[in-house]
Amino acid sequence: MHPMLTNAVKAARRAGDIITYASRDLGTLKVRSKTYNDFVSEVDHAAERSIIETLQEAYPDHGFLGEESGHDRTDAENVWIIDPLDGTTNFLHGFPQYSVSIALKQQGQLTQAVVYDPNRNDLFTATRGRGAFLNDKRIRVSNRTKLQESIIGTGFPFRDFAHLDTYLGMFKDMIKKTSGLRRPGSAALDLAYVAAGWYDGFWEIGLSQWDIAAGALLVQEAGGIVGDFEGNEQWIESGNIVAGNPKVFAQMLQTLAPHLTEALKSK
Repeated sequence: MHPMLTNAVKAARRAGDIITYASRDLGTLKVRSKTYNDFVSEVDHAAERSIIETLQEAYPDHGFLGEESGHDRTDAENVWIIDPLDGTTNFLHGFPQYSVSIALKQQGQLTQAVVYDPNRNDLFTATRGRGAFLNDKRIRVSNRTKLQESIIGTGFPFRDFAHLDTYLGMFKDMIKKTSGLRRPGSAALDLAYVAAGWYDGFWEIGLSQWDIAAGALLVQEAGGIVGDFEGNEQWIESGNIVAGNPKVFAQMLQTLAPHLTEALKSK
């Protein structure tokens, strides 16, 4: 395992321990609303502090982009992109589908990725050029060739409803053209599931970098493709993401294309 990935795994597991301990007594947690339907708990903050402290100890000159702590030296050559608890709403309801997501961007390129599921002790990892792994076992995207035989993950709009009607059109066509849609509530895990071949594809509108950076590298290193709604590379800037095995990815783009508005097209 790459040394930087080893330290990211250490950080993810420490955060996972904090989250698991807190999950035993959810009623005592302090929770506030950042915006409508967007919650943050003291666990999010504690987990992110733990991640940053672990990584800063190893790499004091690195920058950080975290969901809760914001930006710190994001113009550095090495920047860690962190979501300490992807699926906070699930966590607060005791629904066991959430994860820790950590990615490293070096000179603008994603190079390391960890997505950790503390409920199942599933550790998804990837280093650019070295493949993707689940609990040290190599994983690959699925080999399905037809969208109509595929299970596709997605995420419902819950915070910003500006593109709700567009999304509903996409959702309607995807229901008709797939074997089924799934929305468990953690985009990082959704992308990890694409990498593992459990989903055949995934799409969502308006995510943040920390939601998708690690999962996207997992998909790419597992042989899949990641793009925006036009198949281009602006997905990390726009947050509009499509991921899947090569055959299904292309068919997803075709299905989504009739619903694209100017706001959702690549700039």
